[in-house]
Amino acid sequence: MLAVQGQEFLGSRWALGIRSSGATTLASVDAAFDRGELVRTHTMRGTLHVIPAEDVRWVLSVTGDRQLRQGASRQRRLGIDVTLLTRVEAAFRERLADGGRTRAQLFEDLSAIGIDPSEQRGMHLIYALNVRGILVQGPVVHRDDAVSREQLFMLAEEWIPETPPPGDPLAELFVRFVDGHGPVTVDDFAWWSGLPITVAREAVERGRARVSEHAEGVFVSAVRPRRAAGFDDAATLALPMFDEYYISYADRTAVASEQSMALIGPGKNGMVRASLLSAGRIAGSWTHSAAVGRHREEPIPEIFGGGTAPDPAAVVAALRRYADFVSAH
Repeated sequence: MLAVQGQEFLGSRWALGIRSSGATTLASVDAAFDRGELVRTHTMRGTLHVIPAEDVRWVLSVTGDRQLRQGASRQRRLGIDVTLLTRVEAAFRERLADGGRTRAQLFEDLSAIGIDPSEQRGMHLIYALNVRGILVQGPVVHRDDAVSREQLFMLAEEWIPETPPPGDPLAELFVRFVDGHGPVTVDDFAWWSGLPITVAREAVERGRARVSEHAEGVFVSAVRPRRAAGFDDAATLALPMFDEYYISYADRTAVASEQSMALIGPGKNGMVRASLLSAGRIAGSWTHSAAVGRHREEPIPEIFGGGTAPDPAAVVAALRRYADFVSAH
């Protein structure tokens, strides 16, 4: 997948869990963060994603400048400039020298040097340092008998490995997108990566020889994806909020009706609801609270009308799989 959208931290972990073989648990996914194999940072579109640590640097070499330009206007209004960022980076480096810090602690660090983190100033400062490859979110902050919702911020140079970049990072980004999300079009890639359409087209030309063109302008992986033994294409699955299966495409009509898209989102607040997938298409949504003392409660389904309703027993089984993932914490 290369990256899965991750502003809703629990949802991004379930996005990995549902794509993993065996009885994967939240604890086993969190362990990958704690080992430094996975991190969360702003890799594209100004949005948090979960990504293998070894891929962070080269992805940001493609998407970082675009993200910085898109956030520049808001940062100017907040008084964030290069001088301020240099000052904040120096302060964070000093305080992170002895290990990771939570977002609340970084905000306290800002206040200690006379910078007001309110009005989203603190978040935009962290965002700018993420996109510049200075910070990443790494180890999970564990909580007793509760779902952890935060991570420790780490200095990227100390936490993520030094790995050689691909020979052509732009082409690599396109190929990896196709491998994890195909069939896709250049418009899908432009949307997912946040790159201008002209740059997206260049990426397609530079990576074309490494993928297959299933139909004109529609690309699939040159290597057939692995399938879970016994998997049924008509299966019912409980996908998390912002799942890549739905959110990663410019045109989502292949997997959802107009009615379903209106109900799933993105809405005016940018949220994308958790969805129930049946035979490859959105058939409903579901909710679940990860609040302290409530993460062991049963998820609640909502079936949309206007199509073939999934088998109730299959819905129960899909939600049970999620419940087992999160409650085994």
